[in-house]
Formats: sequence, C-alpha cells, structure tokens
Amino acid sequence: MSFRTERDPLGELEVPAKAYYGIQTQRAVENFPISGLRAPDSLITATILIKKAAAEANVAIGRLAPDVGGAIVAAADEILKGGLKDQFVVDVYQAGAGTSHNMNANEVLANRAGELLGQARGTYTGVHPNDHVNMGQSTNDVFPAATRLALLLRHRVLVEEGVQLATSLDAKADAFRNVLKVGRTHLQDAVPMTLGQEFSGYSACIARGASDVDHAATQLLELNLGGTAVGTGLNAGPEYTEQVIRTLRRYTNLDLRSAENPFRVTQSMGDVLAYSGAMRRLAVELSKVASDLRLLSMGPRAGLAEIILPSVQPGSSIMPGKVNPSIAEMVNQVCFQVIGCDTTVALACEAGQLELNVMMPVIAWNALHSSHILREAMHALRLRCIDGLVADPQRARELLDRSTAMATSLSPYIGYAATAELAKESVRTGIPIHQLALDRRLLDADRLEQILDPEAMTRPGIVGADGAASLPAGKEPPKPPRP
Repeated sequence: MSFRTERDPLGELEVPAKAYYGIQTQRAVENFPISGLRAPDSLITATILIKKAAAEANVAIGRLAPDVGGAIVAAADEILKGGLKDQFVVDVYQAGAGTSHNMNANEVLANRAGELLGQARGTYTGVHPNDHVNMGQSTNDVFPAATRLALLLRHRVLVEEGVQLATSLDAKADAFRNVLKVGRTHLQDAVPMTLGQEFSGYSACIARGASDVDHAATQLLELNLGGTAVGTGLNAGPEYTEQVIRTLRRYTNLDLRSAENPFRVTQSMGDVLAYSGAMRRLAVELSKVASDLRLLSMGPRAGLAEIILPSVQPGSSIMPGKVNPSIAEMVNQVCFQVIGCDTTVALACEAGQLELNVMMPVIAWNALHSSHILREAMHALRLRCIDGLVADPQRARELLDRSTAMATSLSPYIGYAATAELAKESVRTGIPIHQLALDRRLLDADRLEQILDPEAMTRPGIVGADGAASLPAGKEPPKPPRP
C-alpha cells in the first residue's frame, strides 16, 4: 500500500494514498482500535446532509465561493447515493463529542470536492476540511444535530412497524374472540376470559408503546445548528442559522427548527434520552408479549399449548423433532439489548459537564442501534410468528374446565368463604366446582348452570343477576354519571 504524508498542528502522519479521509481521521483510527464498529449509515447520512446544507447556506449568504460550495454539494450527493461510505472508518468508541466523526466527514468531503476541482487528495489547497467544509460549524452543534436527524430519519419505519405489529395482534384478537380460556394472575388460575381479550391487551400495549416513541420524536426536531461551540453562535450568525435549517427542512421534509435555547441543546442530550426511553418502554412491552407467547405455546403435550406458533427451524441438535419458539426467544434478547442500550444512554447523558456533553458518540451509537434492532425484531415477530400462529380452542377449554377459575362467579351468591372452600375441595379431589356445589345443595342445577357460564364471565357484571354480564364481549359498560 502506498501512502501520502499529511500535516496538522501535532506534526506529520502517513495516510493511505487512495484514502479520501485525512490526517485527523488517521489519528483516530490509530488511537481508537476498539470495537471494529463504524458509524451507522443513518448517522453518516445525517452528517452529510448537514454538511451539504451548510455549504448551500454559506454560498447563499456570500461566505463561501460558489465553485467551492458547489463541489462540496456534489461530493455530498455522491455519499448520499451510497458512494464513499467505506471512507468513514472511525470506531464508534472515540474521542468525546464526536470530533473524530465530524473531521472524518470534513476530510472526505474536502478531498472529494477538491478532486472535482482538480485538487490532489491531501493537499487541501482549493477545499479545506475546516475552512470550507466546516464553515460556520463546530462538532458541538454538528454531532448532536446529526444524532437527532439520524434518529428522525429512522423514526418513521420504527413506528410504522410497531403499528403494523399492533394491527396483526388485533387481527388475532378478533380471530380468537370466542376462544374461552383460563385467565391467569401470579401464574395461577384466576377467572375465565377469551384468548381474544388477551391478545387485545397485547395489541394495545404495542400500540401505546409505538405512540410514545412517536411523541418523543417531536423533541428531536429542535437543532442547535448555528450555536457552534457552546451555543453562542461564534463564527456563525443568524442568517446562516436560518438558512441551514430551512435547507435541511427542504432536504428531509421534516419540521426542523432552531433550538429555542441553543445552550440547552448543546449542554443536554435529554431529548435523545427521552426518545431512547420511549424505545425502552416499547421494548419492555414487546418482551412481555414475546414471553407470554412462549408460555402459552409451551408443550406440545406437557404444557399449556393454548396457542401454536409457526415452526421456523429445528430446535435441538440432540432431540429429534423438537421445535422451539425461536422468533419469540430472539425478540426477548433484542429487547434486553435495547434496555441495556438505554441504560448506557442514560449514564452518558448524565455525564455531560458544563457547556457540552462529550459522551455523544456512545449516546448516538446506542440510540441508533436500538432503533434499528427494535424495528427488525418487530418485523420478524409479525411476519414469522404472529401472522402464522393459531389457537387450540379445545386445549384452552379443557384447561378451563379442569380449573377453579369459574369459582369466582359464585362468590356474590354463597359468599367468599364458602366459595374458597369449594375451590380448595375441587383442587384436592379433582371434582369440578359445579358438581361440588350441586352435591352440597348450595344452589339448584339451573341456577348453577346460569352462574357458572364461562362465556358470561368474560363480560362485566355479576353473572346471573338481572341484566348483568349481557354486554357483547370486549365492550365496556357505560360509566355512571358523575355526581
């Protein structure tokens, strides 16, 4: 490999001759050989959009020569179309604030723009990384803005996948609306319900989680571009700030706006923390659903087996014929990772000091990683699990009939203590509640048949009372008027 020699205030360093990045990027490569992980495409895209908008803005206000600005824009467009992505080589674990990432972008754009103007790579005579590409900017406004923008660029596909998953769960809720089963609390038999009601809860949890993420995204629309180093706007100006935000709005169709208080947005990554926290909430809800799917499908012969999940791969290298809930297990693991990423984001947000949070690189990486894997996990769960799962109504009814879940509806008629005694006796002897009540002549057969109707128990009210438990399944009773 051949090299060229570049210089910076620290001295000279050899850089690969064919590289579009320069000496500051090379120093970062040598300083931070940590994980082998590179900036996500969404962060590269967001950074380049900002650099392109800055070049256009600086040309528009007369600070940057049109030929230089045009070359920077052309180089940016090449990257936005997928070119030169291999030139972004800085590890995600790098110097604070993202200076290395920002300079990686500045150097790649400067060398490619200079090349378009006839400049050899590494000379920076026509287009300079700092003087031209970084004009009116600081890492301290570019990197937080790029982090916000990168999350926003991925936001819609994340939320839409959550909505689609909720819709699929809701379709299953409708399909299972007449499947009677045991409702369980503390993993013990509780009262009858329908499998449809259970799945309607899953759907609502995912929908609410996706809605929270959508709401949190509105906080990311505030950008501190133009605030430069600490929020004062030194070496930029109101005209530039207004122009760069307007240009980014045009590029992205997002309702971006200048930060109401640029000092807040430079000091604090709290808005990203709120978004990460919303993703954590969605991940918690999703993991609970995945765990329930595993529990309800437990079997096939010696477990609950109230639902049957699609078989997607063999489950064992030693036990022939064994099939595991592989998709749900994967989803659990992804959700644990998202929760861990959020913990990292929270710690890094807390670690900001004075005018700047220097932990932005790890904040950006973890938040963007969560956004990516959470979306992909929901997508896989929907297509490879939820859409293909089926109920086993006979098994669900068998477990219901064997349980003490129907005892609760007797309580208004014979009292809590007597009902508890019946349930205890049923567990001890295996005799159904209905038969025990008959044997003890607590109620006549017709009345017991009415009171111990499991379908009626899935609706609000006292079963057997006049007008009670008569609403259609899934409907709420009317609320009484306020006094």
